[in-house]
Amino acid sequence: MDLQISVFLLFILFTAGHSLSCYQCLLGPCEQMTCPSGNTNCLSLTYVGSDASSSGKAKLCVPANGCATGSLNMGILKFSSSCCNTDLCNVQDAPDPPTAPNGNKCYYCDEQKNCSKELSCSGNQDRCITSTGTVGNQTEVVKGCVSKSFCDAATSVSVGIGNVTCCEGNLCNGAQSVTQSSLFLCCSLLSYFMMH
Repeated sequence: MDLQISVFLLFILFTAGHSLSCYQCLLGPCEQMTCPSGNTNCLSLTYVGSDASSSGKAKLCVPANGCATGSLNMGILKFSSSCCNTDLCNVQDAPDPPTAPNGNKCYYCDEQKNCSKELSCSGNQDRCITSTGTVGNQTEVVKGCVSKSFCDAATSVSVGIGNVTCCEGNLCNGAQSVTQSSLFLCCSLLSYFMMH
């Protein structure tokens, strides 16, 4: 009986005190790190921009509600992410964002701040997304195609990145011209993940 209690207490000691380890990198080489309290998942992110200088990979520790395996296409910037919850599980890069059209369409904002451009969704992108927030004195808008899991994660952390809404159906995210920044959502999501 004493042996069983000892084994049970050792099990609790080792499992309760265990912190997740993930690879982390944003612009430089990846390093192993122990995740801060509350970050229970490892994320791997691949992004591809309209030019080679805005493409790359990132790896982070993130909270469970902000982690998804899916994709996001904002027209001039595409993301693909994969999420996992075991030590160093984000060693693999997220796959490249999907390119094969799936028949769905959403509006996106181009570099000239025109948010009435149509975008063909690809892969598992079955929803349209609109994110609005204020940067300085300007309202910033980001629109595009998104997968359900990516949308669920973005809306659950919307306190850190502004107002995020998703909808189902072709072109359901409305065409309006508003000042926008394609990097707004990207930077906001990454800063939320880094701070939590």
